[in-house]
Amino acid sequence: MIIENSGVKGLKSDLAHLDEVTTSLGFVRWQWEYTRATYDLKIEDEAAGGDYFLRVNTRAESGKLESPYAILYIEDVYIGKATFPHGLDYQSPIPDAIMNVAKKKLAELKTQLSQ
Repeated sequence: MIIENSGVKGLKSDLAHLDEVTTSLGFVRWQWEYTRATYDLKIEDEAAGGDYFLRVNTRAESGKLESPYAILYIEDVYIGKATFPHGLDYQSPIPDAIMNVAKKKLAELKTQLSQ
């Protein structure tokens, strides 16, 4: 599911700062290539026993991801349930508790990138 009105879509940052901020919030830069990267945050649903991933998609506006000075902008933000062996189901319903954690992390990300 795409999280509409995430508050972070369109924000820009250099790669080094974005890596630093996302890492401090618990995100990991998983997929990346020369002009795009995704940052994932694993959220565990202890009540129901599932795992969810909050995924922030970014794209280079200038430079390439080889350089810490590349400027990236945030595109859509997704959340999905982890499936075995590896994948995300973007269609399954997201529990309120998980969505609240995701929105809190996005608010923290917005605050840190807006400073």
